[in-house]
Parts: sequence; structure tokens; C-alpha cells
Amino acid sequence: MDKDKTGSINPHSTRTEMGERKIIEIIANCLEAMPNLPVPFGDDVSAVYIDQKRVAVLKTDMLAAKTDVPPNMSLWQAARKALVMNISDFASKGVQPTAALVSLGLPRGFMRKDIEEIARGLNAGAREYDAYVIGGDTGEASELIISVSLYGTAEKKALMLRNGAKPGDILAVTGFFGKSAAGLRLLLDSYKASANLRDVLSGAVCMPKARLKEGLALGRSGAVSASIDSSDGLAWSLHEIGKMSHVGFLVNTVPVAEEVKRFAEFNHLNPIELALYGGEEYELVVTIKPKAWVEAEAAVEAVGGCILPIGKVTKGTKMLLDVDGEKRVIEARGWEHFKSKI
Repeated sequence: MDKDKTGSINPHSTRTEMGERKIIEIIANCLEAMPNLPVPFGDDVSAVYIDQKRVAVLKTDMLAAKTDVPPNMSLWQAARKALVMNISDFASKGVQPTAALVSLGLPRGFMRKDIEEIARGLNAGAREYDAYVIGGDTGEASELIISVSLYGTAEKKALMLRNGAKPGDILAVTGFFGKSAAGLRLLLDSYKASANLRDVLSGAVCMPKARLKEGLALGRSGAVSASIDSSDGLAWSLHEIGKMSHVGFLVNTVPVAEEVKRFAEFNHLNPIELALYGGEEYELVVTIKPKAWVEAEAAVEAVGGCILPIGKVTKGTKMLLDVDGEKRVIEARGWEHFKSKI
């Protein structure tokens, strides 16, 4: 809670002091809860029942130029990313997106070629994952805003939510981490890298991929007990699953990308910090029922993906990293709107 020196809740806290998660909590506390929600408030997506078995799955996410579009990212790439951000959340639930609505806030001075570039990027992002942009809205804004609302349908029982992890489950991810964090440092600061390494790391920022094939495969396998999209960082993802499942984690392998290790060594940075506390990775972080690991691995490999075991679910609420026999706390930090800066 945001409190003043007397311990009372401070009604004058600024958005920067509160951060995105506190702001969402405040808004949620002011809303009348819809009865019988199939997906708990605060998961990656929202949903409403279509009938007793099926749900309409909904997601909205906003891309703002100031915080989400680094230098050298084209308008096409920014528009595509706006779709990928939303589709990644669908992937984490095992849901195929069907259609998207897009609202555009456009600054004065944007020309026809800019609008066409944005439109082509929106279409590319949707069609890459077999979805369509079917409508939306436009308005004037002081900076480019791309707000996407995504729709799909699913069987309620097939959804992979955040709240099902159990002690003893295997913690796993769909890829290696740290490339986006390293790429942002290359784009924004005076860090160094070879040309090939720069292309890989900056590409992770400008051309992210949603793990939709992997998410759909894991959903069909029935092996997953909990799942989350890692766009706010690996550490934040663990804390979010832990909070909603009332569990802890023991991580014994940090999945650091080889490119990140090279970048970190050259620039005297900590590769584990980059992998844990970066953000915008768009990997899936999942917990797998121990007896179903073989099925989960086979399902992901069958669609050309990979799944890496990195630890296990534990009793209690501690988030610990055990590397070389030394345990340390995994902090609850990562990307957060209003607090983090691009």
C-alpha cells in the first residue's frame, strides 16, 4: 500500500510512486466484480462464458511510442509488436487468437506513408499468427499510441491459468532469456557488440516472437498446471505465478542466452541479472506436472519449439535461486509501466 509517514493510505501518491501493478489494484478495487468469471482478475487474459463449456477470451494491451518504441524501431515493427504483445498472452493460455480491434492515437504531422506503414505492420503481426484485424478507431494524440484488443474462443477446461501450480511441479520455459535486455542497452546506451551480435540482440527488441505454437501444443497436452507470458521479465513472472498459486520456486538453472553471455562479458555486466530482470522476452513460463513432463516435451518439440526445465515449485512463498550451491532471493522486479523507463 502507498502510505504516508503516519501509516495512512496516501491519496496523493503519484503514478510513478505507485507503478502499474498498484494502479491496476486500485482500479480493480473500484470495480464491481462480474460473477462467475472463468479467468481470475489479474491473469494474462480475461474471459466470459459463451456457454457452459466454452469461453470468449479477451485481451487488450497498449503500445506507446515513448515507453515501447526504442530508437531504430520502424513504424512497421512497432505496429507488428503491438499485435505480438497481445498474442503472447493468448499463447500463455493456450488460445488461438481469431480477430483484433485496433485503436490508433496519431500525432499531428503523420503522413500517408506513415499510416500505410503502420497498417502493413498491423496486418503482418496478425496474419503471422493466423488472426485478422477487423476494425478499430483513430484519434489524435501527442505521441503514437497503438492499442490492440484481441479475441478468441476456447474450452474453459483447456485454459492454462496462473493459479494451478503445485509443489513438486517442474518449472520450465520455452527459450533463453536476456536478449531483449541486452538489445535495449545497445539501442539506448553506449554498450558495445560485434555486428553479428548487435543484429541478434537488437532484433530481439524490434522483431519479437510470440510462442503461440508452443502454447497451443502445451494446452493440448494437458501437462501444464500454470502458465504466464514473460513480457515483464522472468523474475516478475515467477512472482506472479507464485502469488496466484500460493507457492514458491527454487530455480537451479537460469536460462541465459549464449549471445547474452558474450555481450555481458564484453561490457562487464552480469548475465544472470539481464536474464532474470529484463523483460519483453515473450517466452512462456510454465509449471509442468511431473508425470507429464515427457508429454509436454514431445508436444513442444513436435511443433519445432523447445522447453527447458529450470527448477521446481516449492511449498511456501520463497523465490530462490540456487547456483553452485549458494541460495539467494529472486527479487520481485522487472519491467513496470510508470516506474521503468525505456
